[in-house]
Amino acid sequence: MLRLGIRGHDMEKVPFEQLVENISKKGFCCTQLALKKAISEFNVSREAMTPGMALYMKKLFAKNDVDVAVLGCYLNLGNPDADQLREITKNYEAHIRFASLLGCGMVGTETGAVNTEYKYEEANHSDEALEIFINNLRPVVEYAEKMGVIMAVEPVYKHIMCDIKRTRKVLDAINSPNLRVIFDPVNVMSLDNYKNQDEIIKEAFDLIGEEIAVLHIKDFTVKDGQIVSRPLTVGEGMLNIPLVMKLVKEHKPFMHVLLEDSVPENALVSKAYIEKVYEEA
Repeated sequence: MLRLGIRGHDMEKVPFEQLVENISKKGFCCTQLALKKAISEFNVSREAMTPGMALYMKKLFAKNDVDVAVLGCYLNLGNPDADQLREITKNYEAHIRFASLLGCGMVGTETGAVNTEYKYEEANHSDEALEIFINNLRPVVEYAEKMGVIMAVEPVYKHIMCDIKRTRKVLDAINSPNLRVIFDPVNVMSLDNYKNQDEIIKEAFDLIGEEIAVLHIKDFTVKDGQIVSRPLTVGEGMLNIPLVMKLVKEHKPFMHVLLEDSVPENALVSKAYIEKVYEEA
């Protein structure tokens, strides 16, 4: 029942067709595809995202029996610059159109910052920032509804939607069946809360469990006063992976689970560990 995959840009850097083959050959059944991060040999900017390209990719993924779990579009919907925000929104719309033809699970995004640099500042965690994000997300989700595509937001501690309770507020405010969640337990960890990780993980499945549609899985440690995950092999760090896998197995059979922040040298070791823990959960 475990549907385990990997982000395309965490694989070896090879031409696109070889990349898709390699994902399959390594035993992964799905991927997260960030076009500009995974593909370098041909144009994948907005102007190039035609139905022809989407259907070419759809055939290639189907040939290799790989699902596109997430089409990544990780742009800042909290951007205060009106012109930049307009371009960002156009890029989301293009990814949503592309996803509708590619046949992927969802378009995925993190939740931004209240500056053009897309960096952490205390204001990201304010009520005003949350309202800005909700207002900017709403038309994107409405576009996704028109196109029959799922839009998924990913809570990240340093961003506007920084914890599980704020994620619940966003879901309730938008109130759309087309808005779901990508849950990465490590991304909501901070120096202040990581020792309470079991409570945070359980809270996620309690408060937003119904909306969790994809799981990102990586490990973490604390180094030089920071939460660090890359290039840690899953199982070497501090994340309570048995708890995560138990909850996934119980509540989310066949959900796409994506290995994140891995490197080619340890991806298969991480994969084997995750599969073992899931089997024993």
